[in-house]
Amino acid sequence: MDLKSKIILIYGPTASGKSSFAIKLAKKIDGEIINADSMQVYKELRVLTARPLKKEFKKIKHHLYGFQSVKKKFSTGDWLKLVKEKIENIKKKKKTPILVGGTGLYFKALTDGLVSIPNIPIRFRQDIRFLHKKIGSKKFFLRLVKLDPLSKGNINPSDTQRVIRAFEVKSFTKKSIYSWFRDTQSEFEKKDFFKIYIDYPRSRLINRINIRAVKMIENGAIPEVRKFINLKVPRSNTASKAIGIDEIRNYLNKKITKLDVIEKISIKTRQYAKRQTTWGRGNMLDWNKIDSDALSKFLKKI
Repeated sequence: MDLKSKIILIYGPTASGKSSFAIKLAKKIDGEIINADSMQVYKELRVLTARPLKKEFKKIKHHLYGFQSVKKKFSTGDWLKLVKEKIENIKKKKKTPILVGGTGLYFKALTDGLVSIPNIPIRFRQDIRFLHKKIGSKKFFLRLVKLDPLSKGNINPSDTQRVIRAFEVKSFTKKSIYSWFRDTQSEFEKKDFFKIYIDYPRSRLINRINIRAVKMIENGAIPEVRKFINLKVPRSNTASKAIGIDEIRNYLNKKITKLDVIEKISIKTRQYAKRQTTWGRGNMLDWNKIDSDALSKFLKKI
């Protein structure tokens, strides 16, 4: 199996061993690893985001890990721009780019392209939200279908966020959000990629997640969050949504115990892993699904 000429993508739920597998693969095919996890970009959140250790960085060259300040906003578009540069530079060195992470939207942006819908003014968006609140969800959806017929059948009427987004995009740009999706293309071709989806048994994954939660506390997650809180990062920033921040904040405020922190982090992480799995099943139908027990066999075949 010749993978050296490909851009390799590795996706799987949190705690499924993606990073470890990526390092082993990189050693076999002379590759370099690029981060595709939206939380592991932040330099101040090493423990909470389970960023690879420094010793692993020494084994294989890693890119886009721990380089972004939590105080700054970092979008999928920002990541896509940087990752294209990294892929090009790695290929110039005759090495293989290996992207690994659990942020499905990052991979989708890379393989399918990122929709470049113009920024819609806040006031315009607020007016539409006011209209939704005034007339109610049912009437608002009927107006959306009349305004944008492509929405019918493509969107669940009860999905308020998407309904409002579709309405504001068509109202402002005069073009359906689904037309924007259709006209979006990746700079790469399908044949450029080799996609790996790590399929991990749910029961074993839960056990790994529980162990990870304990290790996070042991490895310094609490002082890490204390420093994060002191930075006064806006709640709207993506970094503020990292699993463990709210839980440890409550512990520091003496609202819950350390055991409660571990339990709550485990529960939230399991819920996140389930969402990642659901995303994979719905959006990664053309990926090579490899059972976690078969990863070693896969490496031997290369």
